[in-house]
Amino acid sequence: MAKMGTRRKSRELVLQMLFQADMGKQTPELVRKTFWAERTNVDEEVRGFADDLFRVASDRLVEIDRLIGKHTQHWRMDRMATVDRNVLRGAVAEFLGYPATPRAVVINEALATRNRSSANPRTSSSTLVRSAQNVFRTSSGVCFPMSA
Repeated sequence: MAKMGTRRKSRELVLQMLFQADMGKQTPELVRKTFWAERTNVDEEVRGFADDLFRVASDRLVEIDRLIGKHTQHWRMDRMATVDRNVLRGAVAEFLGYPATPRAVVINEALATRNRSSANPRTSSSTLVRSAQNVFRTSSGVCFPMSA
């Protein structure tokens, strides 16, 4: 599978995992266990990237939510649509965990994922852009460990 197709599919799976954790109030461990038990035919590379992004999003959830909250105007995290909130979480997790990935790619993919997954895609792309700028200023370009 091509790299872009692999990552696109992984990002969609991460959204589903984050949604499951958020709506079901489930631990990351339970999400991984139940999520992958139902998806035994997922390509290993797709699963690996999805697991890495989900791990970053889960491990750094407080930091990610703070960054998103800092750059959203008139919207608290708990008032956002669940899909939008978790698309943003996945994108910011990718900014943090994969700083070498071009910001424009992450933002475009997040917007595309949201548009495919949301009945009401209203969260502004400027939120992703502002979050990306802040993350890159505060992370000093450090790539955080992704292994289990």
